[in-house]
Amino acid sequence: MQYNKFMNNRRETLSVKVGNLSIGSKYPVRVQSMTNTDTSDITETVNQVKQLADAGSEIVRITVNDEDSAKAVAEIKSLLLQNGYSLPIVGDFHYNAHVLLSKYNDMADALDKYRVNPGNVGGKDKFDKNFENIIGIAIKHSKPIRIGGNWGSLNKQVLDRLVNEKISENSELSYSDITKKALIQSVLDSADKAVSLGLPRDQIIISCKTSNVTDLHEIYRELSKKCPYPLHLGLTEAGLGRDAIISSVAALSTLISEGIGDTIRVSLTPDSMESRTEEVEVCQQVLSAMGIRNYKPRVISCPGCGRTSNSYFVELSKSIKSYISSQMPDWKRQYPGIEDMNIAVMGCIVNGPGESKHANIGISLPGNNEDPSAPVYIDGKKFTTLQGDNIDNQFIDILQSYIEEKYS
Repeated sequence: MQYNKFMNNRRETLSVKVGNLSIGSKYPVRVQSMTNTDTSDITETVNQVKQLADAGSEIVRITVNDEDSAKAVAEIKSLLLQNGYSLPIVGDFHYNAHVLLSKYNDMADALDKYRVNPGNVGGKDKFDKNFENIIGIAIKHSKPIRIGGNWGSLNKQVLDRLVNEKISENSELSYSDITKKALIQSVLDSADKAVSLGLPRDQIIISCKTSNVTDLHEIYRELSKKCPYPLHLGLTEAGLGRDAIISSVAALSTLISEGIGDTIRVSLTPDSMESRTEEVEVCQQVLSAMGIRNYKPRVISCPGCGRTSNSYFVELSKSIKSYISSQMPDWKRQYPGIEDMNIAVMGCIVNGPGESKHANIGISLPGNNEDPSAPVYIDGKKFTTLQGDNIDNQFIDILQSYIEEKYS
């Protein structure tokens, strides 16, 4: 029901085909991520793309910033396909896209989409020529492009024009408003130019990224009224850790709830260079929490209080979440629909039985001074009561049996 309501509320857009994936208002909101490897290191890049794809990323962007990275792209794509990874691979270009796309034809053909930033295509004397070159190559290879503006690298021509207009007209627009206007105008002007050069309108995706939540909301609301293109959402340079996650969730969930957004990315600074999957997981959690798309069974657990034996129910919650994560790659193949399952792990008698009955399968653990037994509920009915020191393994066995029976 929530999903149907969401789809009916979505801003209507053109549909864009990116590799084997369709993007736009007729299709699910897609989760995107980006590697942080040196793209010329083929093995590391392939491994990270696979890691991101296994985590649930539907599109992965890679940096193409020099000749060595450009030379590696075709082999990266080939190795991914050989390993069964057919997700779209997007080339991220800044400053020299016109040079690299012209020189490395196999790279231009292997990529599923090009991402270009109007602020980094060339100065006023070179912008038109460089942009025309990029669009010509996209047309030749039948590739879509994302015209991605960023307020950290605005198109200087557009910004200068709007500042001069403010001065000459004695406008009351603040420089902050001018910056936002310049960002929107930059990508729309570039999209119009691409269409005038012959790129089909259904091969264009737009983004206008800022690192400020309120500005992002204002920009995308305005942008959504002015063009029919699918929109890619995300805060740029969101930051590190919990603060970055909270800001990104606030940015994405508000716009998505208004029907705005067709692909999303959470740009987190990773705690370590080894893993990039957290940004994928946060995107999935946003969509899942909003009832739009589920990716794995949801584990509901209480926060704990003076009534609960915190160590016990917290450890059981962690154990079940860990078990689900380890099993999901196989479960997705074996048990269609398991992503919609709800599991409740509750810590005392106050809400424990009620929440457990609402879930597909739930357990209400004994709190402090309660009877040392744990009733288990399946589809709203009491199934059994567990006791002893091995409740976690007993519950996991019941969970596995339920999954095999219900979803196989």
